[in-house]
Amino acid sequence: MKQEEKELLLKALCGYFPYGVICTDNRHGDSRITEININPETVYYYDFDEYGSIECCRPYLRTMESMTEDERCKYKHLINEYLASNPDSAASVTDWLNKTMFDYRGLIPMGLAIEVTKRNNPYK
Repeated sequence: MKQEEKELLLKALCGYFPYGVICTDNRHGDSRITEININPETVYYYDFDEYGSIECCRPYLRTMESMTEDERCKYKHLINEYLASNPDSAASVTDWLNKTMFDYRGLIPMGLAIEVTKRNNPYK
């Protein structure tokens, strides 16, 4: 994994972290992460009581295209608030995307995250 990919993944995980992001890796399986260490670059897997390398960590995220109609309306509302120059609205958009586990950074196509589908949704 390139350094810029690690940095992008760390930034993304820090945003999703307060909302209970679930990750998988080739050693541990699926688990909610409860700690992120920047140096060394590791995450703590709650279900396995063990640390794992950031290089193996893949969060489960939703594609932007998977938004439901209600979610799309909420997203448009938040964007409109931002465009109306509400000072707190930019953070509100990002917080909502993180809370709903949307991949707005493009991690899935880069192979840095796993797409949530109806069959593999660890959040249900």
